[in-house]
Amino acid sequence: RRSQRGRCTRGLIVPDLPYTEASDLSIEAKKNEIELVLLTTPSTKAERMNEITSASEGFVYLVSINGLTGTRPDVNPRVKDLLREIKQVTDKAVAVGFGISTPDHVRQVAQWGADGVIIGSAMVKQLGEANSPREGLKRLEVYAKSLKDALHAVICTI
Repeated sequence: RRSQRGRCTRGLIVPDLPYTEASDLSIEAKKNEIELVLLTTPSTKAERMNEITSASEGFVYLVSINGLTGTRPDVNPRVKDLLREIKQVTDKAVAVGFGISTPDHVRQVAQWGADGVIIGSAMVKQLGEANSPREGLKRLEVYAKSLKDALHAVICTI
């Protein structure tokens, strides 16, 4: 993404890094002009969420569910309230991840106020289920376009 000065910035997400252990990595990231993006979850207490939101650089990563990543049939309805809580304490963008895998999921979290989505497992699945690398890339292209179109549909109606 572009910084306020128009330069491209670099970011780092470390999913298994507890906030309480992030200070050393944060110092090293700053030395190397890398934004350290921190994660908050549905079980994060409000005071800790405020600390994480303040310390996170670039954007805040809202994990939609406790547990492992992967596709889910529905988005955790608690995400709507969590987005509202985070937006009350920061102007930073908030991206929702973990379990986001369908255009309906993307539409839903965008309508709830998410600034972005993070999708990993579902993209890997598109590649893994293909019969060839070329087919995998084509599947991934179609899939990514469906997600983009879902997000665009929400943005254009706001």
